[in-house]
Amino acid sequence: MKKFLWGLTVGLILSAVCLFLVAMAALRMAGPRPKVRDGSTLVMQLGGPIRERAPISFPIPLPGIEEAATVHDYWLLFRKAAADRRIVAAVLIIDRLEIGWAKADELRRGIAHVRAAGKPVYAWLRNPGSREYWVATAAERIYMSPEDLLDLKGLRAERIFVRRTLDKLGVQMEIEHAGKYKDAGDMFTRTGMSPESRQVMESLLDGIFASLVEGIQQGRKKTREEVLSLINQGPHLAREAEARGLVDGLRFEDQVYGEMAARLKQKEILKLAHTAYARVPPAEVGLEGGRQVALLTAEGPIWRGEDDMEMGEPTIAARAFIRQVRRVANDRSIAGVIVRIDSPGGDGVASDDILRELRLLSGKKPVVFSMSDTAASGGYFIALTGDPVVAYPNTLTGSIGVLYGKANLRGLYDKLGITKDILKRGQNADWDSDYKPLDEEGRARLRGILDEFYRAFVQRVAEARRRPFAEVEQLAQGRVWLGTQAREQRLLDELGGLDRAIEVLRTKAKWRPDEKITLAPYPGRRSFLEQLLKRGQETDVLARLAQKAGVDWRLWTPGGVMKLAPYGVLVQ
Repeated sequence: MKKFLWGLTVGLILSAVCLFLVAMAALRMAGPRPKVRDGSTLVMQLGGPIRERAPISFPIPLPGIEEAATVHDYWLLFRKAAADRRIVAAVLIIDRLEIGWAKADELRRGIAHVRAAGKPVYAWLRNPGSREYWVATAAERIYMSPEDLLDLKGLRAERIFVRRTLDKLGVQMEIEHAGKYKDAGDMFTRTGMSPESRQVMESLLDGIFASLVEGIQQGRKKTREEVLSLINQGPHLAREAEARGLVDGLRFEDQVYGEMAARLKQKEILKLAHTAYARVPPAEVGLEGGRQVALLTAEGPIWRGEDDMEMGEPTIAARAFIRQVRRVANDRSIAGVIVRIDSPGGDGVASDDILRELRLLSGKKPVVFSMSDTAASGGYFIALTGDPVVAYPNTLTGSIGVLYGKANLRGLYDKLGITKDILKRGQNADWDSDYKPLDEEGRARLRGILDEFYRAFVQRVAEARRRPFAEVEQLAQGRVWLGTQAREQRLLDELGGLDRAIEVLRTKAKWRPDEKITLAPYPGRRSFLEQLLKRGQETDVLARLAQKAGVDWRLWTPGGVMKLAPYGVLVQ
């Protein structure tokens, strides 16, 4: 009886908590929209990671927890600010950005959109590096604190290799790949870059560095030679940055608002936080209505699982993503689809399942693909429906190839005093055993399988891009390309961001040039209650450690054929 009463009490308490959270969420959603006063200045905080997919939504405000804006959110904020006559200026507070160069490009395009509307945009930098400064050069004026440091000194690319660590542990990674540039497994088997990897990394650095230099040239009105000289002199103390024309002045944050007030001839600017302005519906500034286009987000590594939020990080779980695709396909209110990809690839079979479903979607509605920071290997594969593909100049894409990896833990087991007896029926039954390496016959069989998967991958590219197999194969080999390079090689169609993807979709669907388009993100923002009711997750600490090391162990532990890019690359 006591257990029954205890269980009943706990159940009632949990039910009450759930009802409270639901009620708070409803009140929050139904709360008053912010009042935008004439002459307002939009204050935008840009820092940390910026996701493609909406994060978990908390029903009640919690200290230190804010609903982070997505790329789409910022895209919409910039466009609302440009169209809203009540917004007369914008101030950007730019802190350490944990994003790639493609997302940084989207921010620059948004800033340019506001400036094109005749509204001044000032940027204030806190602890800035090259990426933050590059974004800021799209603004009219740039400020930083008097005692800060502008860490503008060029770019470097780092790759981590753990071969010696595995040797000490007695772990041997069995890696086979098709494509001489398919080097995602090198971190386990080598102690440094292969000549092919070095060639690609040099090419990527050259392309991104050229964009950095060009952005500073245009934003600061300097020659290329002047910019190169300034980069070689970096990093710059704040006073040096001002003297060398890299920033317009040394100010504290409140003083920047004073500068903007003087520019606007206001006694004090009317600040409007971007988190509040995000609640202003686009219809209020004339941006709502017209055709509804689904922004179908594919973010994270691809795998066969069900949960699209693992270890606190977004993933492309095939079954969950396919459900979203079918939901979009069956929704009659959706006139077209932009598939937004930010993925290094992953499981080969899961990638194929997703491509199949996207092809079916393409047969029902006009589709355009928009690539974000990374759309490589499996991330490129799922865009092979034959529909137009748009990428940023610095998107990492391509990596057309496959690989297989498994761990041989025999040495580690020996160190721990663990032994195994293996009984088998069938020549290759122990192929994926973690207690022995592949034998000669097994490795030959694996090579044959990988070659067939690779041939199928290249064939899919040839069909989608309408090009001969032999021509595509020369561009494949697992090589990673920047968006500009991929466009030159005709591996994609257009360069640009979300705006360009919309225009390409408009042309493909033969819609009127003046017809309004509304982007509807899929999947939508998941509530905290929904996440709470899901199965237990690993800690965020493990996720961040794995991310920093460039390892996603979920993709390696099962073994199997993967379409995975060498995404453990840090360019800073």
